[in-house]
Amino acid sequence: MSEQPQPARENKMGTMPIARLLLTMSGPMMISMLIQALYNVVDSMFVSYISEAALTAVSLAYPVQNLMIAVATGTGVGINAMLSRNLGERNFVMANRVAGNAIFLGVASSILFAVLGVFGSRFYFAAQVSDPEIIQLGCDYLFWICLFAIGCFGQVLLSRLLQATGQTFYSMIIQIVGAVLNIILDPILIFGLFGLPAMGVAGAAVATVISQMVGTAMGIYYNRKKNPDITITRANMRPNLPVIGRIYSVGLPSILMQTVPSILIFGLNQILVSFTETAAAVYGVWFKLQGFAFLPIIGMNNGMVPIVAYNYGARKPERITGTIRLAILWALCIMVVAIALFQLVPDKLLSIFQASPDMLTIGVPALRTLSLCFVVGGFTIVASSVLQALGKGFLSMSIAIFRQLLLVLPMAFLFSKIGGLSMVWWSFPIAEVLAGLLAAYYLWRIYQKVIRPLAEKDYKF
Repeated sequence: MSEQPQPARENKMGTMPIARLLLTMSGPMMISMLIQALYNVVDSMFVSYISEAALTAVSLAYPVQNLMIAVATGTGVGINAMLSRNLGERNFVMANRVAGNAIFLGVASSILFAVLGVFGSRFYFAAQVSDPEIIQLGCDYLFWICLFAIGCFGQVLLSRLLQATGQTFYSMIIQIVGAVLNIILDPILIFGLFGLPAMGVAGAAVATVISQMVGTAMGIYYNRKKNPDITITRANMRPNLPVIGRIYSVGLPSILMQTVPSILIFGLNQILVSFTETAAAVYGVWFKLQGFAFLPIIGMNNGMVPIVAYNYGARKPERITGTIRLAILWALCIMVVAIALFQLVPDKLLSIFQASPDMLTIGVPALRTLSLCFVVGGFTIVASSVLQALGKGFLSMSIAIFRQLLLVLPMAFLFSKIGGLSMVWWSFPIAEVLAGLLAAYYLWRIYQKVIRPLAEKDYKF
C-alpha cells in the first residue's frame, strides 16, 4: 500500500469534553489494569499452593520480568507520545513511520531478552540465594518468560498503538482476554488438570506466555482492521534512526525509570534475606497486591498521556490543565480506597497466598506500613506521566531515581542496621513523601515554562 496522508479531520482528543474524554480513554485501561493486577495475584496465589519456596522463587524472578515489562512499556510511552503528537500536528506520514518502527523495536527487544534470559537465569538466582530448590524453580520460571518475550513486547506495543489513536476499547479487550486466559491456564498447567502433565512453577510461566501471544495476535488484527489513523506497511517497519531516536528520547527515561524498581527489588531482597527468606516472600506479595492500587492509576495515565500530548501538539493549554487536574483527583480517590483496605484487613490479603504464621507475623505490620505510600503515591505517578507526555522524560526519571535508589535503598539498609526488619518498611513512605514534593515542584515549573506559554501566538515547540 502506498503511504498517503489521511484526510483532514479532528481527533476526539482535541474536541470531546475533558471529563468524558478522560473516562473514555482511561476507563477501559483502568479496567484492564485491574484485571492485569488480578491475574498477577492469581499467578502467585496458585504458585503458593506448591510451596513457600516456589512463591519466593517467583518473587525473586520478578525484577527480570519487570525489566522486560519496563522496556516494553517505556518504549510504548515514547511511541504513544510521538504518535499522538504527530496526529495532533496532522503529520500522518510521520505517524505511520512511528507505528512501523514500533513493530521493529518490539521484535529486536524480544530477541535480546530471549538470549539474556536463557543463558543468564542460573547466574542471576545464584547471586541472590544458596537454596538449590529456589534456584531451580526460579530458572524453570524465567526460561519460558524470556524465551517467548515476543509475546510481552507484541501485546504491549500493539496495545499502545491503539491507545495513542484513541482506540482504547480494543486495547482493553486485548488485556482482558490475555488476563482471563492466563487465569484459566494457570491451574491447568501448574497442577496438570484434564490429563495434562503437572508443570509446577514452569506451568505458570507457560500460561503467561501463551496468554501474551494470544494478545499479540489480537493486537495485530485490531491495528490492521480497526485503527484508521495509522497504516503499517513493510516500508514503515524498516528501522529509521531519526524516528527511533525520537521515540527513545521520550521512552528511554521511562524505561530507566521503570527499571529502577527492578534494581530496588534486587537490592532490597539482599537486605530482607539477611533476616529471613520469608521477608522476601512478603515483599513479593506486597508488590503483587499494591498493583490493585497503582495499576488502575497507570491505566488512567495511559489514557491521559495521549490526550496531553495531542493537545500539546494542537496548542490547547486549557485542555491540558483540565486533564491533569481531573487525573490527580481520580488518583487521590483510588488511593483513599486502597489505604483503607491495607490498613483494615492486611491478614486477609496475606491469607490469599497461603501465608504461614511466620509470614503473617512479618507481613501484617509490613503491609500497614508500606501502604502509607498511597497517601501521596497517586499524585506522584500522575505528575511523572505528565512530564513524559510533554517530552520531559528525564525529569520524570529523576523522580523515580530520587525515590527508589537515592532514598529507599540507603534508608532501608540503614534502618536494617539500627532498627531491624520492622524499620526497613518505613523507608518506603518516607521516600514517597519526599518524592511527591519533588514531583509537585517539577509540575509547577512545567506549567510555568511549557503549558501556559502555549496560548502565546509566537510560542515555538
